[in-house]
Amino acid sequence: MNFFVGVTDNDWFRFLAERQPDEVNYWRPSGQGFRAIDKWEPFLFKLHAPLDFIVGVGFFVRFARLPLSFAWDVFEEKNGVPDFRAFHDKIRHYREARGTMKPDPEIGCIVLAAPAFFDEDDWIPVPTDWHPNIVQGKGYRSDEPIGARLWEQVLVPLQSYPVAQEKETAVSVRERPRYGDEYFIRPRLGQGGFRIEVTEAYGKRGAVTGERILPVLQASHIKPYAESGPHDVQNGLLLRADLHILFDRGYITVTRDHRLEASRRLKEEFDNGDEYYEMHGKRLRVLPDKPEDKPAPEFIDWHNEHVYVA
Repeated sequence: MNFFVGVTDNDWFRFLAERQPDEVNYWRPSGQGFRAIDKWEPFLFKLHAPLDFIVGVGFFVRFARLPLSFAWDVFEEKNGVPDFRAFHDKIRHYREARGTMKPDPEIGCIVLAAPAFFDEDDWIPVPTDWHPNIVQGKGYRSDEPIGARLWEQVLVPLQSYPVAQEKETAVSVRERPRYGDEYFIRPRLGQGGFRIEVTEAYGKRGAVTGERILPVLQASHIKPYAESGPHDVQNGLLLRADLHILFDRGYITVTRDHRLEASRRLKEEFDNGDEYYEMHGKRLRVLPDKPEDKPAPEFIDWHNEHVYVA
């Protein structure tokens, strides 16, 4: 198993440790990419020197480059700051040191699920090979001596935190291998992670219209979370805001062959709907590239049976 130790903003850690969220955005102000670990592998939090301790862990979901405003809209306080102004000021502090900053710059978002923030008594000294000049972080393997010892040290306090005691309760249509043999923790994807997974799977384009204006695109659950629909990309569609509303209220739906259907109720109830009737019967313009990310037939059937009224 690979895992990564990331040098963590101390204020970010303290803010989130007080709130204990179910997911976090470990942001990078420059937008620099991240490929050190695979999905669901551990990401450890290490404070800035002189506090050379590992103080928590989250589980990697994905990396995405997103506009600052969108990252705030998705994660809000889970970005580790109390409000958007504070978030903007944090990014500006780092970005303006390297030059001017655009009004809404893209930042790097490392999405982490099920974080645990250790009490100070559980903090772990950095490994013997940690160099003070490390700026962003360092990768380790659990099958190598230093990495194995460090992971064993992390497991001791981690077992007493709620994340280690949770069971996977979300409904899953197709059980895909997600956890290595070395994991005893099965983190659940949060709402923010779901939104990012769906947004990225659809290439930041609306499924029906191909719309590219990110602020008006929303990740829709096909089977609502309130009805035990999971935060899973197979249960998601990226829809323009008006289409999302109509989909949730049963005025439109999607068929198993990925065509949109518009209900007669639009005409009956509003004496309108021409724009949506023009879409009737047409295939979705955008679908995920990966077959395992496409809408699951089971969720589509549920929406057609329980929400949509033709």
